[in-house]
Amino acid sequence: MSTFVYDLIGLSAGVCFILALKGLSSPKSARRGNLIGALGATIATVVIFFYAMPEKNGTPTSLPIKNLGWILGAMAVGTLIGVPAAKKVQMTQMPQLVALFNGVGGGAAALVAIVEYLNLGAGATTAEVIATVFTVVVGCVSFSGSIITFMKLQELMTTRPVVFPGGRFVIAGTLVAVLGVSGWVVSALGTTPLLILAGLSLLFGILFVLPVGGADVPIVISLLNAFTGLTVAASGYVLDSTLLIIAGTLVGASGTILTRMMADAMGRSLFGTLFGAFTAKPQEATGAAEERPVRSGSPDDVAILLNYARRVVIVPGFGLAVAQAQHTVRELADLLISKGIDVAYGIHPVAGRMPGHMNVLLAEANVPYEQLAEMDEVNPTFAQTDVAIVIGANDVVNPAAETTPGCPIYGMPILQVSNAANVIFLKRSMRPGFAGIENELLYDPKTMLLFGDAKASLTKVVSALKGL
Repeated sequence: MSTFVYDLIGLSAGVCFILALKGLSSPKSARRGNLIGALGATIATVVIFFYAMPEKNGTPTSLPIKNLGWILGAMAVGTLIGVPAAKKVQMTQMPQLVALFNGVGGGAAALVAIVEYLNLGAGATTAEVIATVFTVVVGCVSFSGSIITFMKLQELMTTRPVVFPGGRFVIAGTLVAVLGVSGWVVSALGTTPLLILAGLSLLFGILFVLPVGGADVPIVISLLNAFTGLTVAASGYVLDSTLLIIAGTLVGASGTILTRMMADAMGRSLFGTLFGAFTAKPQEATGAAEERPVRSGSPDDVAILLNYARRVVIVPGFGLAVAQAQHTVRELADLLISKGIDVAYGIHPVAGRMPGHMNVLLAEANVPYEQLAEMDEVNPTFAQTDVAIVIGANDVVNPAAETTPGCPIYGMPILQVSNAANVIFLKRSMRPGFAGIENELLYDPKTMLLFGDAKASLTKVVSALKGL
């Protein structure tokens, strides 16, 4: 294959990545965009085996691929792990999978940069060394940070912010050490300082994510995703690969924009999201939740309340994903609409464990996209809403975000379901949300709690509603 044809095919793969990103900007075209991106990645992977370089006389010749057996073996192992994981993963665990895959991407970019640095040796230019250092630092931070976000989301460790005395100074000191060793690598051109740099960067990635509370983890995932994109772009410079530069730049730019949008949706600065735990005031204990009276009801009570409503807003949350109740919710909404009741879905930008989590769940149940209302659109309508049904959501409707300075979610814009005439909460228990704080709305006299699995509870509500 000639160099011209190789470059042309590489360009087509880059175009696929751009079209994929465009497709992912809308739920209606997201599936198509994902397939186009997969096609681009396949082209980029396969074409490298047919690459040819011109000899001195201009005649193209195939570039010998070393360690072909190891390469094919690694691809086989990756396929054997990736395909079953993608097929079997539950929607509730998708954010963890995204965090894990993102971390692997950052780690891979760092390893490639280290190997290329060893190959270049003393012949590396200053620009190549700087790009290598950048790739190693950001790639290692992305890898170790993503592992911590995975553990938080999987609840293998506490979801609360992890802080310790002098923590901010330890983080700052580690960052200074990373920058200092980076300069050492550029000036000394040695393997030892590069490996020390990788170790310090891995440590900084851990310290960087530990202070982040559970409710803010999706923002960190998006930020680390942007980091991975930047490492891929930098490694593309080191490897002289235009395709890697295109792909990495797209991921880095889109991840940065998404991070900024999510931080705005949380109503705080990115710095406050990452390090706010060091300045947050301790929360006073409010007593055991089970000792406070709540108003609970039965599926029949909920059905009667819904039957006489004129407008109902459904607020989905992580509990909906856990129960896989999206199809039952669609059935309930269709039944209410058939009775002449106005129904809408109130979607918070960071509901669930990743951006767009609820949109994906509802799209899986073929919920018409026109029925989904973003937070800014639906909030003014709660005052005219007869019943707000909160299914497994907690932090995104918690009034503490507006009334309790110093709490982990204070300042985050919320869905103002408390303005509705009646609120129905579907919960398994009185356990707090992912942020770990109590929701006073649960104790409001106009709030009715329906305990149990969301899917089972909604099925009973639908049956009761059909009998009215």
